[in-house]
Amino acid sequence: MADPARARKLAKRIAQIVASGLEHEVKDPRLAMVTITDAKVTADLRDATVYYTVFGDATDRAATAAALESAKGVLRGMVGQGTGVRFTPTLTFVADTVPEDARRIHDLLAKAREADAEVARLAAGAEPAGEPDPYKAPRDEDEDEETEGTGRA
Repeated sequence: MADPARARKLAKRIAQIVASGLEHEVKDPRLAMVTITDAKVTADLRDATVYYTVFGDATDRAATAAALESAKGVLRGMVGQGTGVRFTPTLTFVADTVPEDARRIHDLLAKAREADAEVARLAAGAEPAGEPDPYKAPRDEDEDEETEGTGRA
């Protein structure tokens, strides 16, 4: 079992090596619009998951996934040379869903703003259904003294 801090450092280094390798070493045009966003390493340092995003549509994402699978051996060799660990971790590439999730959240927030604006527009001309102040106002001390002598409570 490795130290969690060591695993985080190794994951960060793997992400740097893979990104650099995709930019400078691997000459595949399908990998032109790839960004490495993160990497995670298992506690035993045997497996690494590399997260990536692709600018483009579904066909671009599918082509990029295939290109990453074909370049996996070259990239693993670069990771082995660049990290110097006893056992080079296996690489697994996973498409990062953060951009799609962020876009979805942005759309949901826009809908919420529109709904809030509609409620504010409807509330602008609205009047209370009952009295303007439905709560009883607290009595003053002067009123309490006046009611004591009259027998009213």
